[in-house]
Amino acid sequence: MNGYSFIAPTKVLFGAGKLGELGAQKLPGIKALIVTTGGNSVKRFGYLGRLEAELDRAGVAHELFDRIEPNPLRETVNAGGWMARTHGCDFVLALGGGSVMDGSKGICAVAANPHTDAEGNECPGDIWDFVNGGTALGLPIPNDPLPLVCVTTTAGTGSEVDASGVLSCEDNDEKLRLGDPRLFPVLSVVDPELMVSVPARLTAYQGFDALFHCVECYISNTNTPMGDMVCREGIRRAAAALPTCVNDGDDLEARSSLAFANTLGGYAMDASGTTGSHGLEHGMSAHHHDLPHGAGLIMIARAYHTWMIDHGAAPERYIDMARLMGNAAANDPHDFVVELTRLMEACHVADLAMSEWGITVEELPAIAHNALTTNGVLFSHDPVTLTEPDVVEILKQSYR
Repeated sequence: MNGYSFIAPTKVLFGAGKLGELGAQKLPGIKALIVTTGGNSVKRFGYLGRLEAELDRAGVAHELFDRIEPNPLRETVNAGGWMARTHGCDFVLALGGGSVMDGSKGICAVAANPHTDAEGNECPGDIWDFVNGGTALGLPIPNDPLPLVCVTTTAGTGSEVDASGVLSCEDNDEKLRLGDPRLFPVLSVVDPELMVSVPARLTAYQGFDALFHCVECYISNTNTPMGDMVCREGIRRAAAALPTCVNDGDDLEARSSLAFANTLGGYAMDASGTTGSHGLEHGMSAHHHDLPHGAGLIMIARAYHTWMIDHGAAPERYIDMARLMGNAAANDPHDFVVELTRLMEACHVADLAMSEWGITVEELPAIAHNALTTNGVLFSHDPVTLTEPDVVEILKQSYR
C-alpha cells in the first residue's frame, strides 16, 4: 500500500436546503465580494437574492461582481481582485459552478497582492504572477489570499473542496492551473436544490466532468489508497445518477447523489491527480474559450481511454470501473469504454462534435502541442506516457 498525504480542511454544509443555514455560520469577515457569472440564472431562480438575505441575516455587507466567463479569464480575475480590494471586502463568496469558484480563487489571490506603480501607488495585481505553466510566472503568493466561501450551483468540478483552479488567457491561448493550500474554501454549501434548474445538456457536461475526475484519479500513477476509496464511490454514484439528472432534472434524490459524487471528485483530486485527458481538454478550450470543459472531456474520453487500455494501462482498474458503472460481469478493460459509451448515450452526448465549437482538423497538432507544453504536469500523471504524435492521434480519433 502506497503512503499518501491528504488535507481537505473545508467545512461543508451538504444537503437540500443547506443554503438556508449559511446566515447562521461563522463567516470569515464583515464584507463579502459576491462573485458569479455574467448570466442571469442565479438572479432569475432567486439564488442570489436568497444568498444576499443570508448575508444580511449574518450582518455581512456585500458587493456584487457578476462577470465570470465559462472559462474565467485573466483580465476578469484581475478586475475582480481589484474590486474586492478597493471596496474593502475582506472575503470572497463564490455563487455558481466550477468557473465561478475557480475565478474566485484567483480573485482571492489578486485582492491580497496588488502591484505598485512607479509613483508608489497601489494598482491592480496580475493573477499570471501566480499561475503555473506557459507564460505565467508561477511565483509563490506572498500575502495570504482572502478567505473564500463557496455556494455551488452545479455538480461538476469539485472546486468547493479543493485548493486549485484553472484560468485562461485569451492573448496567449493558455488555460493554466492556480494552486495553493491557502486557497481551500473555508466553508462550502452544496445544496442540490440549487441544481435542479441546470438544463439537461449542461447537467451532462458537468456530471461527466465529476465522473472523469474520479476516473482519472483512479488510473493516475499518483493514485493513493485514500483517493481510491473516494474515486470508486464517486464513479458508482455518478454513473448511476447522471441519466436521471439529465432526463428528469427535478429528481432531488438523483441530484443529491450526483452532487455527492462531484464533491467526492474534489476530494479525489486532493488525494491524487487527474491525467493527460484533462490536460488535453485544457488545450482545446484554451483555443476555443466558449467550449464547455465537460463537453471537451466527453469528446476525447473514449479515444483517450481506448489508447490507454490498448497500451496496457491499469487493466484491473478499468475492469473495476466497468463493474462500478453497472456491468457486474465485466472481465475485459475495454468493457469500461463500452459502459462509458452506454452512459453517454443515455445522457444524449455520445455524438458531440468538435466542429460544433469551431475546432478544425488542421489545428489539432497545435492543440496537442499547447496541451503538452502548458499542462505537462497532468500528462506526467498518465499511467502510460503519451508523446505529442500520440496526443494528435487521440484528437484525430475523437474528431467529428
